[in-house]
Amino acid sequence: MTVAVVILLDGVLYAAVLFLVAAGLTLVYGVMRILNIAHGSLYALGAYAGTSLVLVYLKTGGPAPLMYLALLAGAVVAGAIAGPLVERLLLRPIYGREEVVQLLVTYSLFLILEDVMKLLWGVDPYYVAKPYAFLGTVTIAGVRYAWYQLLLIAVALATGVLVSLAIRGTRLGRMIVAVTADREISATLGINVGRVYTLAFTAGAILAGLGGALVAPLISVAPGISVEAIVLAFAVVVIGGLGSLEGAALGALIVGITRAAAVQLFPEIELATVYLIMVAVLLFRPRGLFGEWETRRI
Repeated sequence: MTVAVVILLDGVLYAAVLFLVAAGLTLVYGVMRILNIAHGSLYALGAYAGTSLVLVYLKTGGPAPLMYLALLAGAVVAGAIAGPLVERLLLRPIYGREEVVQLLVTYSLFLILEDVMKLLWGVDPYYVAKPYAFLGTVTIAGVRYAWYQLLLIAVALATGVLVSLAIRGTRLGRMIVAVTADREISATLGINVGRVYTLAFTAGAILAGLGGALVAPLISVAPGISVEAIVLAFAVVVIGGLGSLEGAALGALIVGITRAAAVQLFPEIELATVYLIMVAVLLFRPRGLFGEWETRRI
């Protein structure tokens, strides 16, 4: 019973982190049809920025609860600055180009951002455990669990609901849906497609940064964290279906619980389980669980 509770809690926690990263990735692909390999670097950038702001704030001796605002501010600032710069300077010139060109450009951006972060923060790991330890722990079915981890799950759930409501219930969201369906017709109807692209990519960057900032108190923030993030985020969106927010949520839950179960029961094949699931899904649903076939102009 205890092992089952641990698997469930760890799986949902892991799914929450993966969803924040994958939601931004699938939003960018859904609107812009670009697989952004540099998305993992935006995750790492949010982790570094959030950690740095918290460390600076803690030195001021201010009220401890406000450090959570510093953590969130780091993610928002990192995404809000990096998102428009990347979209306008690097991605806008390659819209409509072959997929391989887009992949090469975003991969190059990934390498550049990795070096930029090393120049800004060095190669030594950063630790900020205070947000994790401050809230204490709670006992759930005999298992002691940190309140911060439960807070992270709640934030991911709230983020998913807010993003879904924004897309379906706001004017900007309806414009995003229109551009996703047909860019040319949307432009003909007067929608500023370039602005929608910028806003969509910035929102995706902020979601990636949010995932990195929130997970920072649980890990050591060091070079290399972006690689695992982007690999697993790609696995999630492939399982759920590229461009589907619901698919990203389901894919994250499947990957999270499966990996948590493997860690507890079959640790020797923990890394392989994610890719085995991805292969199984693609064999029967090549477009993913929520993916749809698309018509393309020739």
